[in-house]
Amino acid sequence: MTDEQHKTPMLDELEQGPWPSFISGIKRLRDQHPDERVNGVANDLLGQLEHSYETRKGYWKGGTVSVYGYGSGIIPRFSEVGTAFPASKEFHTLRVQPPAGNYYTTDVLRQLGDSWERWGSGLVTFHGQTGNIMFIGASTENTQHFFDEINDYGFDLGGAGPCVRTGMSCVGAARCEQSSTDEMRVHRTLLNNFTDDVHRPALPYKFKFKVSGCGNDCMNSIERSDFSIIGTWRDDMKVNQDAIAGYLETKGRQYLIDNVIARCPTNALSLSDDDQLEVDNRNCVRCMHCLNVLPKALSPGDDKGVSILIGGKRTLKIGDLMGTMIVPFMKLDTEEDYEQLVELAEETIDFWAENGLEHERCGEMIERIGLVNFLEGIGVEVDPNMINEPRTSSYVRMDDWEEEAEKWFQRKAEQSQAAA
Repeated sequence: MTDEQHKTPMLDELEQGPWPSFISGIKRLRDQHPDERVNGVANDLLGQLEHSYETRKGYWKGGTVSVYGYGSGIIPRFSEVGTAFPASKEFHTLRVQPPAGNYYTTDVLRQLGDSWERWGSGLVTFHGQTGNIMFIGASTENTQHFFDEINDYGFDLGGAGPCVRTGMSCVGAARCEQSSTDEMRVHRTLLNNFTDDVHRPALPYKFKFKVSGCGNDCMNSIERSDFSIIGTWRDDMKVNQDAIAGYLETKGRQYLIDNVIARCPTNALSLSDDDQLEVDNRNCVRCMHCLNVLPKALSPGDDKGVSILIGGKRTLKIGDLMGTMIVPFMKLDTEEDYEQLVELAEETIDFWAENGLEHERCGEMIERIGLVNFLEGIGVEVDPNMINEPRTSSYVRMDDWEEEAEKWFQRKAEQSQAAA
């Protein structure tokens, strides 16, 4: 515990509400941690934050900090009032890549915590929006020491700046019965291929991969990633009529109608006179609601794969964008399938790197140049399954619609002949 504590009456107010306060966490580091260096850093951090509240100004400025051989992964923060609060005058954040699906052992978590308390402030965020573990508060000298130590037992820095950012994937098939793809393998395949683009910023702005195992999209990939991979299936949903009967017995027919059938967005569900649940699979849009409510009765089909959407992002130049469907269905069973996925990602990043403006996300570039030009640029053929309302489609010029449809049927015929 440091001897001369900064007075923090304004920060103390933040501890009075019903919810846990980050101020309490920093105070525990100041008052209870056995390392005096950590005590001092926490004390001066609280002092500077109190000063910011008093003056209503922020005093952190950027700069350049890196470790040997890397161009990103560290967010530099230098204090403009470092003379008054010297222990926290350098308070850099290191982004560290997590394992796919955020699987950790308790031993590894303790090891990371010990390393950070040895070289940093002890403050950690699991996880940032980009997906990284955020180790907050290290001096310029100690960033290299911390990186070297965690790198020795298998951890690497994530993305920061105009680069491919750290990918994210959901917990996946290990704990979720709705999973329709191998999230861990997809995540790891993309990570291994784009590691150089993560560490050495050379793009117009950031580019994010996120992988969700089903349409529930627990990663929010549609709205938070430039390249969204979502598990899905294309055959019929599997229905266990015995489980439906059990559900009807416990909950009642009207409950099933009100909470499952009536909430299907495309009216693809119905209940027959003999209480059999019927599914119009042709009109099912895989929204996952019925599978979530009836997990014992309904499950994904067997012909599984992924859908790929491009261009999602939060607010920047033109506001929030949702991902645009580029590939309605792609099998991911063989090594060749994964190579095709990586090739599509490479084509997308290369085209955006060449045509995107500075500080322009991929989705914003598509809005600017047009979806048709983007599809031609990455070599993706238009698939009718991309299109819900042909008369208002943005995928093809409408005066060329018949020609585009003919191309698709020709491709299908060639594929059928090749398979035969």
